[in-house]
Amino acid sequence: MKVKEIIQRFLPSRKGKVFAVIALGMMMGGGALFLYMLRAHTYLTDDPSACVNCHIMAPYYATWFHSSHSRNATCNDCHVPHENAVRKWAFKGMDGMRHVAVFLTRGEKEVIHANDESAQVIMNNCIRCHTQLNTEFVKTGRIDYMMSQVGEGKACWDCHREVPHGGSNSVASTPDALVPYPESPVPDWLNKMIK
Repeated sequence: MKVKEIIQRFLPSRKGKVFAVIALGMMMGGGALFLYMLRAHTYLTDDPSACVNCHIMAPYYATWFHSSHSRNATCNDCHVPHENAVRKWAFKGMDGMRHVAVFLTRGEKEVIHANDESAQVIMNNCIRCHTQLNTEFVKTGRIDYMMSQVGEGKACWDCHREVPHGGSNSVASTPDALVPYPESPVPDWLNKMIK
């Protein structure tokens, strides 16, 4: 069966076809507006302020912003793998969808901790940036996350717990954190109508 025959079978009249085109346009336009309102496009960049699209991330952003890492590293420098572009975007997509699921089901904890897969990525990135320090100055060598899990060394944060986020990072630990929340995508004329 050809596409034209299928369309003719399900939408035999001209009115049905017009209605289908309008309905499809409304769904696509509504979906695009929904993604715009969520600022979904910001997740395609390395801009750290994209992380505060979710307000629960404000203490993490604030503590990173005031750390020495904010001068040289973005969130993606530490939290996303850098072996190749496919692994980076696949991890970013899967991790992002996990975050969406947790936030939509209200499953977020007061203090967020990295799961094992994220912790492995974070530690590999610590090693990637600080290889010279580990091999020439401190002489700890290259210990990866899996080695630290079986007791063959320590994870980076076992000694450097305050880097780069400091403290417990709960909302209670930084109640007055000033972070650059993104501007609302709602147009001014609509805001005036609501008020």
